[in-house]
Amino acid sequence: MSDDPYTVLGVAKTATQDEIKKAYRKLAKTLHPDLHPDDPGKQSEFQAVSAAYGLLGDAEQRRRFDAGEIDASGQERAEPRFYHHYAREEAGRRYDPGKGQGYEDMSDIFADLFGRRAGGTRPEFEARGPDLRYHVEVDFLEAARGGRRTVTMPQGARLEISIPEGLRDGQSLRLRGKGAPGYGGGPAGDAVVTVSVRPHPVFTRTKDDIEIELPITFDEAVLGARVDVPTISGPVSMTIPKGVSSGRRLRLKSKGIAGRGDQVVRLRIVLPDRIDAEMEELAARWRDSSSFDPRAELRRKT
Repeated sequence: MSDDPYTVLGVAKTATQDEIKKAYRKLAKTLHPDLHPDDPGKQSEFQAVSAAYGLLGDAEQRRRFDAGEIDASGQERAEPRFYHHYAREEAGRRYDPGKGQGYEDMSDIFADLFGRRAGGTRPEFEARGPDLRYHVEVDFLEAARGGRRTVTMPQGARLEISIPEGLRDGQSLRLRGKGAPGYGGGPAGDAVVTVSVRPHPVFTRTKDDIEIELPITFDEAVLGARVDVPTISGPVSMTIPKGVSSGRRLRLKSKGIAGRGDQVVRLRIVLPDRIDAEMEELAARWRDSSSFDPRAELRRKT
């Protein structure tokens, strides 16, 4: 596959972060190793797609790649040196490749790079391995509550990931020493796992608050009631006051993320699909005797 992460994901360089995420999710659903356990080609494609999203899915990493500061693997690019760099240096050292390191000839330079100075065999060059970038998706409740899970990386390795309580969409987790091996006995790099949180059909999140829309009946809105309300930590009982309207917002304290936020409950009055004769009669009697006008304020403002 192409080394260009934009080409790998099939998006233009002008794509928004949301478009990049959608492109990744579409490809990941068809290329995931669990769907192709015996197909090295698909696994290789999935690895390339995950690496591309690991780079472009992070807005800062994407900026640095676009600016040429890092390459497609996320590694720093060496700063190019031009004539004017050398021209400003001390006379006599402008074109000295050894820069005063004591090399007698070019063979010494290469010997030093590979840890074999002056005929020695003891390794002297070691470096930390590069970081490897991955991307995984987790459920909304898994991110909200925290936990542990084992994920399969593109190359087949299985990593145990600790998901902190309140993990946010787009947040990155760093697994120390789980990246590429080091050089010359140096330490391994890290695995940097960027996490996307799948939307939930009921809950939404705003900072540390959880929001939910709660359907209530006509009689519950008029008379008030005590009802069970789902939260990320399980159902709780909540009192609906008398005479509430659709859109009224009630707050459950400390029922948000990690107890720091609240749960906001937005009420919506729902009528049955089929209105029976008793409800029609009740509504007709109320209409005949009531002067309530819910649109009076609206007319005053127009």
